[in-house]
Amino acid sequence: MIEIKQTETFRKWRMQLKDERVRGLIASRLDRLGFGHAGDAEPVGQGISELRIHYGPGYRIYFHKRGDTIIVLLCGGDKSTQAKDIKAAKRLAAEWDE
Repeated sequence: MIEIKQTETFRKWRMQLKDERVRGLIASRLDRLGFGHAGDAEPVGQGISELRIHYGPGYRIYFHKRGDTIIVLLCGGDKSTQAKDIKAAKRLAAEWDE
């Protein structure tokens, strides 16, 4: 199983989600990610990839894989905030020092 870590930014974003269905979809997606199954994911540059969740406004989770055993969840958003979220994910990945 792959270790998954979260930034505080990601944790805050996930906690503010009100829709129980999307919270469940995200939890399920992260479980699969822990077993190495990214599913619908595309690289967005600088080693960062975007998990796409086709529900509601089109939720996105940005992550950076470190080696073969750690995935860092950087931030999340939806299609409407995609450009801003990608910039934030790149900044967070550069700042991650753990």
